[in-house]
Amino acid sequence: MPGEPLILTIDDEPQILRLLQLTLEKNGYRVMSASTGEEGVLRVRTSAYALIVLDLGLPDMDGMDVLKQIRRMSKVPVIILTVRSGEAEIIEALDQGADDYLTKPFRTGELLARVRLCLRKAQFTEDEAVVHIGPITIDFAARLVARDGVPVKLTGTEFDLLRLFVHHAGKVLTHKFILESVWGPAYSEETQYTRVHVGHLRKKIEENPSDPRLILTESGIGYRFMKE
Repeated sequence: MPGEPLILTIDDEPQILRLLQLTLEKNGYRVMSASTGEEGVLRVRTSAYALIVLDLGLPDMDGMDVLKQIRRMSKVPVIILTVRSGEAEIIEALDQGADDYLTKPFRTGELLARVRLCLRKAQFTEDEAVVHIGPITIDFAARLVARDGVPVKLTGTEFDLLRLFVHHAGKVLTHKFILESVWGPAYSEETQYTRVHVGHLRKKIEENPSDPRLILTESGIGYRFMKE
């Protein structure tokens, strides 16, 4: 139906494309497919999609180059689906603008969960007066935060870090992306900054900082902020 989200899948394996189509259509999505990077880029140029599932191992060009071209044209959420499980490649894909990643072989239930997460990811703006996330209330204009109605005192850096997480809720953020966004490009390698300040932020907004439910660690990569 026209109102259903349209998802583009880019993969050179016919079996994977078929599996993705059957799984996604069964769960209420419309699906378009591309078997090469060139075809995928052309589809992005000519149609609007709610989300893209992109394989990195394509026959005509590297999936990372496809991702870069997509990001020049659109901010559409992109989930990387790949056999490449190396930490460096995953981090590069996230730094290039991917919203999430899943390694092959994958479970369809997990794929659907990642799709739902990307599609419902809120796009907050500075104009929004107040945002509620569980017990947390954030007033961006006034730079005020409360937990269960009790004011929480954050430093300027902690507030900027929280704002970055909220604006990218559900997305895996690499240490490099966080550092460059909050501290600036000169601090892109200072990963201890994120660990220390995330630790402080967790103590102030998490019910149990040692078992966080809002700011989750993506081991070796960075963090993911969960709205729900």
